[in-house]
Amino acid sequence: MARALADTDISAVIGNQPLTIVAAGKLAVPMTATFCEHWSGELRGGVVAAPVGAYSNDRLDFFSVGHPFPTQASTDAARRALEVAASIGQSDTLLVLLSGGASASFAAPVDGVTLRDKVAATEALLRGGVAIDGINCVRKHLSLIKGGWLTAVTPGRVVTLAVSDVVGPVTDDPAVIGSGPTTADSTSFEDALHIADRPMVRPHFPPAARKILELGRRGARPETPKPGDLRLVRSSVHIIGSRRDAVRAAATQATVLGFDVGVIDDPVVGEARQAACFHLERVVEVASGLRRPACVVSSGETTVEVTGPGLGGRNQEFGLALVDRVSEMEEDVILASVGTDGVDGPTGAAGAVVDRTTRRRAVAKGLGAPATYLDRNDAYAFFDGLGDLVVTGPTETNVGDLQVVLLPENRC
Repeated sequence: MARALADTDISAVIGNQPLTIVAAGKLAVPMTATFCEHWSGELRGGVVAAPVGAYSNDRLDFFSVGHPFPTQASTDAARRALEVAASIGQSDTLLVLLSGGASASFAAPVDGVTLRDKVAATEALLRGGVAIDGINCVRKHLSLIKGGWLTAVTPGRVVTLAVSDVVGPVTDDPAVIGSGPTTADSTSFEDALHIADRPMVRPHFPPAARKILELGRRGARPETPKPGDLRLVRSSVHIIGSRRDAVRAAATQATVLGFDVGVIDDPVVGEARQAACFHLERVVEVASGLRRPACVVSSGETTVEVTGPGLGGRNQEFGLALVDRVSEMEEDVILASVGTDGVDGPTGAAGAVVDRTTRRRAVAKGLGAPATYLDRNDAYAFFDGLGDLVVTGPTETNVGDLQVVLLPENRC
């Protein structure tokens, strides 16, 4: 993704005005470093907030922040970013570099909500299986920086370069990437409260945060800046990387390796264990038109409704849901689902691999039935016991999840 930034015609997008930088997310460090390497104009200062890596620049304040939950450093970074944005002149430009993880990188809770409340709210939404657009809807209405507020305090021009991990409901929606700090927000307090009141969310949602949403619904708190707000007219957003780039790269490499490649363009979304079964049917359909060896590539981002005490992530649960089905297929199949950032849920793995031998090997090791692990949301333990976790470490990429299915040559 740093290459995508390097390939962007920076001068055409930004012009020659003095620049102030605000960077947040998992790619904040490589994006900032790449930009500074290619920018020859005046850099007046700024803020870099990243959960991965470190950056040193005399003109930029660096904050090592948390993910997936914000930390005190996330709050300090957000407050500093708001100060910096408000301080630039009308003839200056604020360059915002956004990537997945920016929502946790910047945490500026509204009055009446503590950082602990924000963390508890995010935990409740994640455990409740809420998709990223829903999570960010709630985040925006509890924040002083998300949902367009960063741009609203800025006298100058705002240019946002974003690497997108948003797959839906609107692909690469700039209002969802990093909770849209520079983009108008079409959602409302009513929408956020509806999400917080879902049966799997409400019992765990902090009362202080819910009170803010109720006050907002009654008109007692200001709404986020909406489309048409004059404070946002000098803001533009440019998507410089997305899940389709990951799919294209994987497909190209598979072709180089001699596979006949099929691409499923529609995003893989929904509850992981259900989406996996539908996806396998689609893979079989696409693969029926390919010669062997074949490769089918797709991308997206599923969710997990956590009801058990186990450990895992959406990609691991996606694979676990397919163990029995893959073991019963007549043709050899090797399937991997991984997070492009190298992290799947609260684990050190990026995802997992499943093939026709997975169930047999699990039985031989005394691991028990995959369904038992699904019931406990314990996919990590299952795949760790087999040595079938995919562990890459941080990749400096974050464009959602990637699924790769290989079908080797037919054997006599």
